[in-house]
Amino acid sequence: MPDSVKVLLDQNIPIVVADWLRQKRPVWTVYHVSEVGLHGKSDRDIYQWGIAQKAIIITFDEDFADQRSFPVGSHYGIVRLRIWPTTIEETKVALGRLFEEVSDSELLGALVIIDQSRIRVRKATRTDLD
Repeated sequence: MPDSVKVLLDQNIPIVVADWLRQKRPVWTVYHVSEVGLHGKSDRDIYQWGIAQKAIIITFDEDFADQRSFPVGSHYGIVRLRIWPTTIEETKVALGRLFEEVSDSELLGALVIIDQSRIRVRKATRTDLD
């Protein structure tokens, strides 16, 4: 387990959520795509940055849950928010549930899907990033 979990928020996550996460999870290093020059970049660019920085990507984008493009074990973790409405408040509620139900170590290398009623965690049997 690294000393600090790094997290990258995709462009569809409001930047105010980055500030909220920094307060709620001060041990995390939180980045927003707009802060690291990735605003408007492709999913592949965001994914590659996440790998290079060993960061977990948090997104509303369903493409990141596609195992053909972003297989579990090939990244440091993806959290796909599958909630509606996609408001700041609902995003905070969903992430709050994540903090209560999933440990930081369980996030690493996993695909986590958070919907209105449950959280699913798909861990890699092995990781290509070890």
